[in-house]
Amino acid sequence: MMRKLFLMVCLFVLVTPVIAFGAAGALEGTIEGYNCVMQGKTCPIGGEDPLVATELTFVLLTPGNKFYFVPNIDRAVMARHVAEQVRITGDISANAIKAQTIEVKKDGKWKVIYAVSSDYNPARP
Repeated sequence: MMRKLFLMVCLFVLVTPVIAFGAAGALEGTIEGYNCVMQGKTCPIGGEDPLVATELTFVLLTPGNKFYFVPNIDRAVMARHVAEQVRITGDISANAIKAQTIEVKKDGKWKVIYAVSSDYNPARP
């Protein structure tokens, strides 16, 4: 009985990362500081704004005021694009998106700034 329970727990631990993120999709919105979104504080107006230094975590804020964490993207990459219109494609769960690509809208066109499958990635240091 104990062995069967142990095997079930092990199986659950192995399967959980597979089902942690749901279907692939794309979300559009702006990169904002988590604290300013949650507390309604003044958000940084751009990557050069000194308020960026006070934010430890950044999220994708969609037009419906729903936010998504982007756990696989470095804070520095997110901070560079604060308050910019972005489109993130990847695996979406309830409140997170594991980014495969990030695009920024510049002059009415989408420009890729991060891509997992790319050999050259200007967003990575």
